[in-house]
Amino acid sequence: MNRLPPSIAQNGPRRPRTAVTVRVQSGSRRSNTWLLAALVLALAACNAGTEEARRQMQDCEGGDVEACNAFGDRLQRGENVLRDATRAAAMFERACDGGVAESCARLGVMYQDSVGVAGDLGRAAILYRQACEGGEMDGCARLGLLHRDGVGVMEDVATAVGLFERACTGGRMAACSNLGLHYLTGDGVGRDAARAAGLFEQACNGDVLAGCYELGRLHAAGEGVVRDAAGAAELYDKACEGRHAAACFQLGDLYATGTGVAQNFERAAELYQSACNGRHGEGCYALGVLHQNGTGVERIPSRAAALFRRACDLDYAAACSDDDATTS
Repeated sequence: MNRLPPSIAQNGPRRPRTAVTVRVQSGSRRSNTWLLAALVLALAACNAGTEEARRQMQDCEGGDVEACNAFGDRLQRGENVLRDATRAAAMFERACDGGVAESCARLGVMYQDSVGVAGDLGRAAILYRQACEGGEMDGCARLGLLHRDGVGVMEDVATAVGLFERACTGGRMAACSNLGLHYLTGDGVGRDAARAAGLFEQACNGDVLAGCYELGRLHAAGEGVVRDAAGAAELYDKACEGRHAAACFQLGDLYATGTGVAQNFERAAELYQSACNGRHGEGCYALGVLHQNGTGVERIPSRAAALFRRACDLDYAAACSDDDATTS
């Protein structure tokens, strides 16, 4: 037997709604319909992603090493699966053994950073070399860093430069920036500031913040390029926006001195604060000086003293020897 809904059975038939109420409810229903549709699509996407993850796992078990690499990436990021660095490392190892150069590089990073596996710099170097020989430029760039610093391998600047050159040519922009540093300092190659500037520009155009910062320094000094303080400010600003602490400090100095930009101590203080937040000791010190003198910020000696101490803790020697750094 059909039953009336409880609300009608208890309260009697509902009164007809006014036209206005109907329109509001109709709009509400349309809104709810759109929300429901969006939810259905989101769930469908989630289910599709989960199904794709399941397929990748099965294909990997079936011997598809590219699927092992893709599933390892999912495990590492926790996309539609539980994040599991140990399993990700196992997937990358299987793919690397099967000839997927990208997996060799990614497994190398895990060994270098002790993520999902016990740290082993020697093993990381072997994997980077394997990746590089397989055409994965990230492996070449990372192996170059190890050779430059003598970490996990013998220090060999010439080999590092060659690896940076190969990786840069292969489109790894961070390697272009590292190569630029060698040309700037003449370490392992003939010193060539103009060549360094070109490499830094290439890196900066590829959104490598260190490249923007270094190119800004060259423009500020007129080294290898025409001196251009305004251009330097733009480059520092781009790097600072990406939280490059040294760039924030340099840009703060330009605002404090009115070089290439209109002098603005308040803006300088903001930039020094950003640099200090990024653990840049001189940025903390410079902000402390502003607070000590009440320039662009409120004069607060105790705040200045705290900033001087932080600068010293961050190994900015001038803050440690400054008498004002120990007073409040």
